[in-house]
Amino acid sequence: EGPAVSELGLRQSDAASALLSFRESCPKLTTRTDNSGLTRPEDWKAACDAFAKWPFAQAAGFFDTHFETIQVGDGRAFATGYFEPEIAGSRTHEPGYDTPVYAVPSDLVRAKVGEAPALANGSMPLGRYDQSGQFVAYFDRAEIDGGALAGKGLEMAWVKDPVAFFFLQVQGSGRLRMPDGSIMRIGYAGQNGHAYTGIGALMRERGLIGEGAGQYPGSMQGITQYIRDNPAEGRALMRENRSWVFFQESKRDAPIGSLGVPVRAESSVAADPAFVPLGAPVWLDLDRTEANGLWIAQDTGGAIKGPNRFDTFWGAGEKAAEIAGGMSGRGRSLIFVPKGTLSRLGAK
Repeated sequence: EGPAVSELGLRQSDAASALLSFRESCPKLTTRTDNSGLTRPEDWKAACDAFAKWPFAQAAGFFDTHFETIQVGDGRAFATGYFEPEIAGSRTHEPGYDTPVYAVPSDLVRAKVGEAPALANGSMPLGRYDQSGQFVAYFDRAEIDGGALAGKGLEMAWVKDPVAFFFLQVQGSGRLRMPDGSIMRIGYAGQNGHAYTGIGALMRERGLIGEGAGQYPGSMQGITQYIRDNPAEGRALMRENRSWVFFQESKRDAPIGSLGVPVRAESSVAADPAFVPLGAPVWLDLDRTEANGLWIAQDTGGAIKGPNRFDTFWGAGEKAAEIAGGMSGRGRSLIFVPKGTLSRLGAK
């Protein structure tokens, strides 16, 4: 059991933006299964129904009235940041735009039961069936970079900068600025089934960034600069992340998170759904004050694993990229759940 919401000092402006994101989560909260096992769809109904009549100027009171807090595990939080990048792109293959953006291939499928070992969560792995009908792993990043999907009609766009596109894949969504100045927003549609490998961690282990690495700080900016200064080594590093993300065009006004609702700048956070109900409010108290306060868990991420691991969303633009790229906050986290959840769970 955590402290009462009233003891957290929730700011009105923070509560107001979180309340809007919470409202967008409600249609999912009241209908989907919570994989963490903490809540049930009916638990959220009272709070979601109350939103329509609640005075917006008293947003902090909404959370105090309808929620109690719980600490998962030791509550020691680690938070990073992500953002919506914007890079140069084209809908057609034009000179200088040579890196393809692929839609989900039709041959990317889950294995039939009995034809491959099940994953830890019980689902069958992603892959493809080869010409002999054997289930095999799908093409990895190096193979796709090498042209494994070329000419299959999967190219939905083309981009100028393969390094910038690599980091757009890591973020999971982004905006392509067309030669005429128009914007094409692309969002996550699927992944090739290979585990995500964070190259930043590899580079720190190898002394390429961070303390002792000279001009390359241990931030996304430092990682990017190293790759650009060392093209061959950088290409090899990127290929160590065998995961490849496929995209679809989005007409929404914001990126869509794993919950199926828009993620909002400084309001939405990615979490591990095995420990945090997607759609639930999350309280962060970190050593990075700009990330302190109330967030709504509306997304997931390949590197976001564990009970108190979060990835804060900062929107688009240079400022968002700067904050997200350097975000590494440690402190405490609490999950807001509907009142009555603690007694039902027998929390102490």
